[in-house]
Amino acid sequence: MGRGDLSDGEWARLEPTLPKSVGGGGRWQCHRRVINGILFRQRTGLPWRDLPPRFGNRKTVYDRHRRWSADGTWERVLRTVQADADVEGRIDWSVVSVDSTVCRAHQHAAGAHHRVPRVLGGQRRPAEHRLDEALGRSRGGLTTKIHLASDGSCRSLAVLITPGQWGDAQLINIMDRVRVPRPAGGRPRTRPDHVCGDKAYGSRRNRLYLRRRQVRHTIPEPKNRKVNRRRRGSHGGRPTCFDSTTCKRRNEVERCFNALKGSRAVATRYDKRAYVFHGTVTFAAIRLWLRY
Repeated sequence: MGRGDLSDGEWARLEPTLPKSVGGGGRWQCHRRVINGILFRQRTGLPWRDLPPRFGNRKTVYDRHRRWSADGTWERVLRTVQADADVEGRIDWSVVSVDSTVCRAHQHAAGAHHRVPRVLGGQRRPAEHRLDEALGRSRGGLTTKIHLASDGSCRSLAVLITPGQWGDAQLINIMDRVRVPRPAGGRPRTRPDHVCGDKAYGSRRNRLYLRRRQVRHTIPEPKNRKVNRRRRGSHGGRPTCFDSTTCKRRNEVERCFNALKGSRAVATRYDKRAYVFHGTVTFAAIRLWLRY
């Protein structure tokens, strides 16, 4: 086992969640070696064609990662791993924190074809395809923004990719992606006990969304909204509830970002297609669930 490869314990938890080989031709007989190749590229950020020979054909490694990013396999694996962790009581639903981070896009991430990509072996569009390829112009040049919902154990519950110049207020979109299945049956769990966010998520629309779902939240109110509310007097409404002790737990999502960006292919985007980069971030999140 090389440095950064899946351990025997991690492979024992991951193997049952992977697609099985269907049909003849000996298809998909070496999942572990290929996944270790994906991990090596994710950890180092090197080009796919520079993968060491011990991982097999580099095109096989890249095609499998691209296929599983396009057809939603990585998302399904993440849901399955989360469901197993929820059964074992390893998901901290007490406080879920929401935040975003900006990733610098490498020059090789630009220049994708304008035509819509297709899933390998089929005629469907990738699940996370975006016409803008989640690339945007900001002060640092081409950037991509990762929106994340993290549980109290600093592990991601949902991931969303947008262009770098987009605002941080994607709370509704990211919370709608939180879906942890229940293996024993029943609806997936989508509602945490408490939600934390910074001032960017303090809009009235977000607060109404959380209140409608009966989710308590701790989001500081921006200073300009406080002034406007006081200026309107009784028509401005009551002050929002705020717990400074609970608000300190927002560092959990920052620590989750720190763990994800330990992978160089996440800290800097090298993938041209948005759905492939989404798969890269999702697989980095899966590795965190396998480790702890």
